[in-house]
Amino acid sequence: MAQFHPLWVAQFHPPHYAHFNPLQVAHYGRFLHKDGLTQTINYKVIKSESDVVKDFGHFLTTEQWFDKADPIFKRNPSVISYDYETKSQLTQDSRAWVAGLSDEGGAGGWLAAIMKQLIQPNKEEINKLERFVDETLWGTIQYKEGPRKYGVKRSVFYYEPDSLPKGTYSDKIDYSSWAAWSKEHADQPDRSYNYPHVAAAYWVMYRLARYHDGLVDNRTWNWYLENAYHTTIAMVEQAPYYAQFGQMEGSVFLYILEDLKRENLTEMASDLETRMKARTDHWRALHYPFGSEMPWDSTGQEEVYMWSNYFGYEHKANVTLSAILAYMPTMPHWAYNGNARRYWDFLYGGKLSRVERQIHHYGSSLNAIPVLEQYRKKGDDLYLLKVGYGGLLGGISNITQDGFGPAAFHSYPSTLRIDYLSGDYGSGFYGYAVNTSSYLTKDDDLGWLAFGGNVEVKGDEVTMQLTTAAKSKVYIASKQLWLTLDAGQFESVTYNTKTKDLTVTLSPATEFTPKAYLRVSSDKTLSYNKVRGAYEIPLTKKSLEVKF
Repeated sequence: MAQFHPLWVAQFHPPHYAHFNPLQVAHYGRFLHKDGLTQTINYKVIKSESDVVKDFGHFLTTEQWFDKADPIFKRNPSVISYDYETKSQLTQDSRAWVAGLSDEGGAGGWLAAIMKQLIQPNKEEINKLERFVDETLWGTIQYKEGPRKYGVKRSVFYYEPDSLPKGTYSDKIDYSSWAAWSKEHADQPDRSYNYPHVAAAYWVMYRLARYHDGLVDNRTWNWYLENAYHTTIAMVEQAPYYAQFGQMEGSVFLYILEDLKRENLTEMASDLETRMKARTDHWRALHYPFGSEMPWDSTGQEEVYMWSNYFGYEHKANVTLSAILAYMPTMPHWAYNGNARRYWDFLYGGKLSRVERQIHHYGSSLNAIPVLEQYRKKGDDLYLLKVGYGGLLGGISNITQDGFGPAAFHSYPSTLRIDYLSGDYGSGFYGYAVNTSSYLTKDDDLGWLAFGGNVEVKGDEVTMQLTTAAKSKVYIASKQLWLTLDAGQFESVTYNTKTKDLTVTLSPATEFTPKAYLRVSSDKTLSYNKVRGAYEIPLTKKSLEVKF
């Protein structure tokens, strides 16, 4: 029996329930500590992050790409919901939104496809998504004229058999429930939770158009950013009731504000900030500010924390973070490590409809956003890093080998498999896309650690090779330094423990990314021009070193 210091490895087994997904296998390992304590860990083996995300983007823009004639509902072209059990696109459902490209359960596909481009842009996929934005999002999902301009519909699919041709709806679906919305109900722009998806889509297209060459052709960068702004304002004006709550993906409104400021769009930035402060002041007045349309929800914490933190309401940020940490654990189990509290959304976006503990539903990766933000503020709390990173990677743990992203994983012992609908997974992938990052830290007991990378120590030099899909964000705990790239990729970072110097290696230039745009959290000055607050670094045919 080989020794695994400080543990002895007793056995590793694939469990009896490994059949849940033949493309990915869960395992458990049993360890015997030197003090006699026995410990079992459960882990799941998937591809590298880069390959998982690449497969995911391909599946979304091929298998889920809907471009058939759809004269009534006008959903083409789009990335539509998908049933993995039948291997077919979902064009009808008794829950109008699931087939209607809106709400979380219907917008999940196209939102995920666009968020994928933020971290791993692909020109062919982007060309399709440009069509989606111009032909389906703008003018069908979202109003583009009239008094409801910039408002977002509840659903573009609806149930109104008396006014539509016979055969429009399948007689195999029970449309008798409240969720089979009429056209009048589906057209309402009063549900605030639909707006962050649309705003995020515009924001990503802005970033692609602004920081890369030739990836986006149909529109200018400012059109996308301004539409992101107007969508945010429309949420407050046209959906005021639900807008009083924190939104899932609501952090995107902060990212939009930051980019408005960088572009010197002062009037828009001031307006957006004023409206967001009014919402945050309301949360500040509440003892527990992270409510939702359902009192047991866990979707409001992400945005409430981010704005409370932004406006300096530290007490409310800490109250919100404490709530997250109360239900988001760290433990040696792939399913529960970083898994947020979600029980009910299989009813609204799943195929197997029941109340059940959902494994790595979108709450995991969304709640990881404030947890890792707080870690970077403190810089030395390994517990926060473990919890946050568990939620971050949990966000992609259910993607199958061929690239299908399910709503969540069923935890019932009699089931133990993914749900077969894509459902609301897009919100979860948003959490991964905006938060994927690498961390280099040192623990007194464990030594040098890399999260999102592989660490190697040679003398005074500690090097981390990045392994994330984006390779665009790095935090060096010893220097409390946060480095982010708007374009380009990090290959590695090397920290000298003696001199405290840091060397960052950037990947070579590509066809669409000839320059890197580097943001540095410290006041360190580099010998490059600054553009919109980021260092503009011309890339070369070879890897480029930047020294701090």
